Amino acid sequence: MDRTTQVIGQSNVFLETLERASRAAALDRPVLVIGERGTGKELVAERLHRLSPRWDQPLVVMNCAALPETLIEAELFGHEAGAFTGATKSRVGRFEEAHGGTLFLDELGTLSMGAQERLLRAVEYGEITRIGSSRPVRVDVRIVAATNEHLPDKVARHQFRADLLDRLSFEVVTLPPLRARPGDVLVLAEHFGRRMASELGREDWPGFAPEATAALVEYQWPGNVRELRNVVERAVYRWEAYGPIEIIEFDPFHSPYRPGSSTAPAPSAPVAESVLPMPLEAEAETPGEGASDFKTRIARFERELLTKALAEHRFNQRATAEGLGLSYDQLRHALKRHGLIAAG
Repeated sequence: MDRTTQVIGQSNVFLETLERASRAAALDRPVLVIGERGTGKELVAERLHRLSPRWDQPLVVMNCAALPETLIEAELFGHEAGAFTGATKSRVGRFEEAHGGTLFLDELGTLSMGAQERLLRAVEYGEITRIGSSRPVRVDVRIVAATNEHLPDKVARHQFRADLLDRLSFEVVTLPPLRARPGDVLVLAEHFGRRMASELGREDWPGFAPEATAALVEYQWPGNVRELRNVVERAVYRWEAYGPIEIIEFDPFHSPYRPGSSTAPAPSAPVAESVLPMPLEAEAETPGEGASDFKTRIARFERELLTKALAEHRFNQRATAEGLGLSYDQLRHALKRHGLIAAG
């Protein structure tokens, strides 16, 4: 497991968590890494291995949720030829592959009770038995496990073995979500933005405009660092104008044309035809109005139309331009003319 992604952050809560993981790395004991999706559990597991005395031995990764229940035990402990249908030859499991090193079990909470029982024996006695064999095999493996679930609750519901949890939780490292480390949002965004610009072959990194910076800071990031990376990289590659990046789109699925949408977008011309008469009729009874008054009402209507379109497209200027049948430059000119460029 070789990562190119760095562990980046400067907030106190994040640095304290890294310090706890670093101290635990030197001990040859199991460590349980807890965190929401996208918080970097895999990176912390790699840190635990690289800073341990086992750093030059294998780091073997197994995602417990990626395999059907019938294959998890065979993947963990290996099997002999003929042990089950399709087992044409013997195969070592992840425990034997990780002998002398570290075994990282991701999504630990998804293990079946049967696999948990055999895992407990491996952790407690340092030996495993391949499926279809009666001869135990000695293994020297350090276990690092990760989950996004609160395992004590699963123990209370009889979905996880209490004795296994006791064995694996010598140290528990709980990663803070990104919303709890706001000082790191812009640091991470700058890192991902520069790297994406370099990947695209752009010589200069323009940075983020104030409205984009404010949006990044105010967002709650339910997908944490992984979501932040996607949002920033998407914004960089879509930005084709000169100057700092202004448009941040958090939901890549947002579209007025998405399947199942309850409302369909109306074409720009019919909207103008149906809305334009309303302010004219409302003010038609006022006497003495001339051409200048007509221009005022047209300008007011245009501003209202732009404001409404921006809100409907979540202030995404390119989507707003497309919805109004304008080019991006035409929309930007109209926004500046009406003093709406900050809102856009």
